[in-house]
Amino acid sequence: MSQTTSIETAAPDEGGYDPHAIQAKWQRLWEERDPFRAHDDDTRPRKYVLAMFPYPSGDLHMGHAENYLYSDIVARYWRHRGHNVLNPIGWDSFGLPAENAAILRGADPREWTYANIDQQKAGFRQYGVSFDWSRVLHTSDPEYYRWNQWLFQRLYERGLAYRKSSPVNWCPNDQTVLANEQVVDGHCERCGAEVVKKKLTQWYFRITDYADRLLDDLDTLEGHWPSKVLQMQRNWIGRSTGADIDFQIEGRAEKVTVFSTRPDTLYGATFFVVAPDSDLAAELVTEAPADVRMQFEAYLDQVQKQTDIQRQSTDRPKTGVFLGRYAINPVNGERLPIWAADYVLADYGHGAVMAVPAHDQRDLDFARAFGLPIRVVVDTTADDEASLDDLDPAVTGVALAGEGRMVNSGSLDGLGKKDAIAGMIAELERRGTGRAATTFRLRDWLISRQRFWGTPIPMIHTDDGRIVPVPEDQLPVRLPEVTGLDLKPKGSSPLGAATEWVTTVDPATGGPARRDPDTMDTFVDSSWYFLRFLSPGSALEAFPPAQAAKWAPVDFYIGGVEHAILHLLYARFITKVLHDMGLVEFEEPFSSLINQGMVILDGAKMSKSKGNLVLFQEELDAHGADALRVALAFAGPVEDDKDWNDVSTTGATKFLARALRLAHDVTAPAGVDSARGDAALRRVTHRLLADAPGLIEQTKFNVVVARLMELVNATRKAIDTGAGGADPAVREAAEVVAQVLDMIAPHTAEEMWAVLGHEPFVGLAVWPDADTALLVEQTVTAIVQIDGKVRATLEVPADIDGDALEALARADERVLRSLDGRAITRAIVRAPKVVSFSTK
Repeated sequence: MSQTTSIETAAPDEGGYDPHAIQAKWQRLWEERDPFRAHDDDTRPRKYVLAMFPYPSGDLHMGHAENYLYSDIVARYWRHRGHNVLNPIGWDSFGLPAENAAILRGADPREWTYANIDQQKAGFRQYGVSFDWSRVLHTSDPEYYRWNQWLFQRLYERGLAYRKSSPVNWCPNDQTVLANEQVVDGHCERCGAEVVKKKLTQWYFRITDYADRLLDDLDTLEGHWPSKVLQMQRNWIGRSTGADIDFQIEGRAEKVTVFSTRPDTLYGATFFVVAPDSDLAAELVTEAPADVRMQFEAYLDQVQKQTDIQRQSTDRPKTGVFLGRYAINPVNGERLPIWAADYVLADYGHGAVMAVPAHDQRDLDFARAFGLPIRVVVDTTADDEASLDDLDPAVTGVALAGEGRMVNSGSLDGLGKKDAIAGMIAELERRGTGRAATTFRLRDWLISRQRFWGTPIPMIHTDDGRIVPVPEDQLPVRLPEVTGLDLKPKGSSPLGAATEWVTTVDPATGGPARRDPDTMDTFVDSSWYFLRFLSPGSALEAFPPAQAAKWAPVDFYIGGVEHAILHLLYARFITKVLHDMGLVEFEEPFSSLINQGMVILDGAKMSKSKGNLVLFQEELDAHGADALRVALAFAGPVEDDKDWNDVSTTGATKFLARALRLAHDVTAPAGVDSARGDAALRRVTHRLLADAPGLIEQTKFNVVVARLMELVNATRKAIDTGAGGADPAVREAAEVVAQVLDMIAPHTAEEMWAVLGHEPFVGLAVWPDADTALLVEQTVTAIVQIDGKVRATLEVPADIDGDALEALARADERVLRSLDGRAITRAIVRAPKVVSFSTK
C-alpha cells in the first residue's frame, strides 16, 4: 500500500479553500516523519542554509515571518535541486531582556526564557518552516555555554583574552557595561537610558590583532555580501596609515607617542591634547597647581557623562583645561602646551594628539576658542586661486585640509603630500623619534557584563593576585540557582553576591579563591553557533572538525542589516581564530549574505508604543500560514521594506484556492506522456522551470510568485477552453505548480501533490529539467506604431526578417485604417518585435 492511501484529500468545499485543515494535516505528517532532517551520511551535494537565530522575547512577530520565510524558500529550493540541505534552528537565549523581565516578575530568567522558546517553536511549526528539528540548541543551556567557556580559555591561552582597566560605556539603568556598538545616539540600545563613562577593569578579546585580516578579507566577499554591509565593516575597522611620533614631556622620563596620518604637518603643531579620562592626563595633572587640579577634576566629571559619539561631534563648542605642562616638538624643539580636551578619546590611537590647527578643523576650533597659535605649513592654493593670506585659517575659521606644497617646514618645503610624509618619516626614524605606523578605528572587544543571565567567565582569582583558568574538567561553570539571589542591577554582577557559588579553590595550591563574577557578552554566544549546529548534542567537543569540513562555511546566511557590524564582525573574528587553531579550513563564516528589509505599517517601524503592530499569530489564525507566506513573498524585493498596507493576504488566499482547484481538476493519469498535450501550456510550464532557478538564486522571490500566478492562470484557461483535466499538459503544469509552490506555500503544495496521486513529500521532489525545445519561441508578438502610438499587434515567426515584417505591417488592415491615406515618410524596423512608422 502506498503512503498516499493513508492521506485523506478532499476537493475544496463551496468556500473554495480550507487553509487551517490543510495546514494541520501536513504539519502532523511533517512532525511524524521528519522529512527535512539533514543526514551526515547522505552523499548528495550539501548546502547549509541558516537564518540568524531569534531571541526569545515573546511570540514571533512580522520580522520573524519575513526572515524565516526567505530562509525557508532558499532551503526548500536547494532540496528541489537535489541537495542535502542543513536548515537548523536555535535560540540566542541569554541576555538582558530575560533578566530584566525576571526582576520585574520576581522570577527565574530561565522560566521566562524557556516559556518563550516553547511559544516560538510552536509558531515556527505552525508557519511551516522546514527546519531540521533534530539540531535545536539554546545558548542558555549548560551544554552550549560550556563550549563558550572552552572557547574563552583557548583565546586566553593564545593571548587573545585579557583584562585591563579602562573607561567603558556604562548603562546606569541596566547597571552594566556596553560595547560601543550597543550605544545608539548616546543611549543604551536595550533600555534607552543615557549612557555614561565609567572606569572599570574588564575582560577583552584582542580583535585588533586580526584587524588587517578582517579588513582585507572583505574583498573575498565582494559580490556575495551586500555592498552596503561590506562598506559598513570597512568603515568600522577604519585602517589609517601614517606615523607614530614620540614626544618628550618636560619633567617626565618616559616619552608619549601619538599617531598621525599627516606626520608631514609636524612643523605646524602648536599645542598638544590628551584625553581627559586617560591615565596620562591623571598623571600629568598630579603636579599641577591646586586650582588646575580642581578645574581638571570638575572637567573630568563633566566628560564622563558624555558618550564617545557626543564627544566626537563636530558641531559642539570645544572645551578643555590647560594642564600646566609642556611637550617638546621632536623636529624643532618648540614647547607645546598640553591641554585635556574631550574631543580626544582615551582608547583611540594613544589617547593623545599633536594639534595642527591650520590643517585640522577640530584643532582649529579649539585653538580659536582658547587663543592658541595657528601656523600654516601646507600651501593649498592653486595658481588661479586666492592668495594664502586670503585663506588664513586664523581669520576664516576654516582649516586648510586639502593637499598642496609644504611651507614653513624646514627641509620639507616645496614637497607634495606623498613625498613630504615619506620625508618626515625618514627624518623621525633617523632621529629615533618616530616610525611608520598603522592604526585602526576598531577597538578590542569588551566582553564583560555585570549581569546574571549569561555565560560565567571561566577564570579564578586567587588570594595572591593571580588569575587562572578553571580546570577544563570542571567546565561548565554553571550558573547558580536564583533562589535567594538578588538580580537587581547595582553596579556589580549579582554573581558576586552568590557566596557559595563564587567561593572556590586555587587549582594550583588548594588555597581559597573566588570565581570571576562577570558573565560574557551574548555576542560571544552568537559568534560560533553556526558550528555547534553540526553536532549540538556533543559532550566531547564544541563541534567536529570533520563535520565542519563537510558542511561549513554557511552557504546562505539570512538576516537583518542591523547586524552588519556587531554580530558579523565578531563571527568573522572567531572563525579566523578557529582557523588558526586548525579546527576549520575556512576563514569566513558566511559565504553568502542576504539582508531583508523590514515589515512596516503606515510608513513606520512597528512598535507597541506606537500602537501600530500587526500580530503574527492573529494573521496566522485569520488567513493561515500559506497565505501569509505568499503575501509577504509577493510584496516586493527581499531587501526592500514592505508596508503591511500593501500586503494582500486576501489576494493570496484566492490564488492558493485557484492553485489547489487545478489539482482536483486533473483527470489525466500520473505518468502520462505530457508531450501529447497542449503545446502553448507546455511552453509556459517549461519557461517557469527554466527561469525559476535564476530567479531564486537572485532572491527575486516576488517574481517567482508572479510567474506561478501566470502558470496557474494559463492552466485554468487550458482546462476551461481545451481538453480539460484530461490534457497531459494540464497534469504536467499542475505538478510543476505544486513543486515550485512548495517553496512559498508548502502546505497547499503538499495537498496538491497528494491530490495528484503522488507520495509525500513534494518538498523532497527534485524538479524536472526544462525541455529546451519548448523554450524556443516559434512566434512572437510584434507591435506596430504610427507616430509613436501603438496601432496594431502581429503574431509573426520568431525568425522573420525586417523586410518581411515591414511588408506585413504595411498590409495590415488596422494599420491602413489608422493611416487614413497619410503617406509613410519613415519606417524603423527592429525584427521581430517592433515596426515604427512616421507620417506626414
